[in-house]
Amino acid sequence: MSDTPPLLRLANLIDTLNTRFGQGCAWLTLFLVIGTAIVVVLRYGFGIGAIALQEAVLYAHALVFMGAAAWTLIRGAHVRVDIFYQKFSGRRQALVEVCGNLLLLLPLCLYLGWASWDYVANSWSTLEASSESGGLKFVYLQKSIILVLVVSLALQGLADLIKAAYLLAGRLPESEVKHD
Repeated sequence: MSDTPPLLRLANLIDTLNTRFGQGCAWLTLFLVIGTAIVVVLRYGFGIGAIALQEAVLYAHALVFMGAAAWTLIRGAHVRVDIFYQKFSGRRQALVEVCGNLLLLLPLCLYLGWASWDYVANSWSTLEASSESGGLKFVYLQKSIILVLVVSLALQGLADLIKAAYLLAGRLPESEVKHD
């Protein structure tokens, strides 16, 4: 059995799940390019509208950005003004991570989840479909991507808090907390 503490195993599991999901979402960019090209060729080359494909591209676009947000956080690729942060020791960076997660990320996730819950639930209650003729019948799934964002970011914030707490307690080497 591994000597890794259970909370660190949980943090690593969250990292793995968010990484795999984010990588899967990133592959949707290929569909965005191909789908958009097909829509343009059909519309301007043949005068044919492809509403369902156009909406599918929009759904994929939402999933690329909201589904891969936690993966972006894992990799340290999110927007950060790190004039001072980059020069901090690993322990001081961990303290900044704890403060940022507790004061900014997690409250934002809670608020976004609370504010969007009725919006998504109402869409599900009516199984909302596109108002466009020939559009997709899955608008409720697209709106649910907001909650995917909330859950994945909140879980990643929790994973980062666990790793930072272990580092601050001296129970984790600094190299294990650094982002890619």
